[in-house]
Amino acid sequence: MRPLATIALLLIVALIPSGAMAKKKKKYAKQVVDTTQVAAVANHPKALAVTDPTRQLYGEWTITQLRRKPVLTQERPYVYLDFATNRVYGNNGCNSINGRFDLHGFAITFHDMVATDEQCHNSTSERTIMKTLSEVRTYAATTLDDMVYLDLLNSRGTSLLTLQRLNFDLLSGAWTVTQIAGDTITPDRRPRLVIDPDQLQLHGQTSCNTINGIITIDPNKKMAIQFDDIRSTGNRCEQIGVETALLIALEQAERCRRIDDNHSMLIDGEGRTVLVLERLNLKR
Repeated sequence: MRPLATIALLLIVALIPSGAMAKKKKKYAKQVVDTTQVAAVANHPKALAVTDPTRQLYGEWTITQLRRKPVLTQERPYVYLDFATNRVYGNNGCNSINGRFDLHGFAITFHDMVATDEQCHNSTSERTIMKTLSEVRTYAATTLDDMVYLDLLNSRGTSLLTLQRLNFDLLSGAWTVTQIAGDTITPDRRPRLVIDPDQLQLHGQTSCNTINGIITIDPNKKMAIQFDDIRSTGNRCEQIGVETALLIALEQAERCRRIDDNHSMLIDGEGRTVLVLERLNLKR
């Protein structure tokens, strides 16, 4: 979550999604929006109270349905909503896209959209996705199991696009490592981690070093998460063995699972628990 950037224990480096586009672009006409025609979605059957859209809607969403039909494209279609700049990035199933969005309450619109101009052969036309984005006026959000769904609706409340993403709230935050590969770590030797799925960043502090890494999430697999390019500051100390075991466990992790509100685990490809994490209460 974005508030993790203020955690005093560790340095959070923001990962800004790339908006770089190819030189050749196709521009889509800006749609004139009459916000007075925005339908009230409070009674929409899937609508939930979104009290903090900057936090709850921020980030990457996979487009799974277009007008209630499965989206079949050459590449994974997705949008990334960046509330810091009100920009949208992503892919329409064939080409990279870039534009702006406005959100006021339940009203959301997309405009100034541009796309690269690669030729693809998709069952779902990328041009149809771009045109449909221009028709969006409202949204409704819901959760089911570990998935969050976002319906983008027209002014009549009809679903135009259904987006989904994994709910990594269970893993987001500051943690102490209580077990590594089944071995319990004594409180005075426990490493601390900050896991930030929104910004795809891992930061940590062992008894010896500061570590940093990149998070990779596979949106097509339930709770699939991996930690890559993990780097340590390289100091030597008596407890370097704990750090070494931690780095190996992080590299082996492929999925996460919630134990309870204050505990989660990381699991390898064979279903073995490689790390047990306890949520760190920074107010203590």
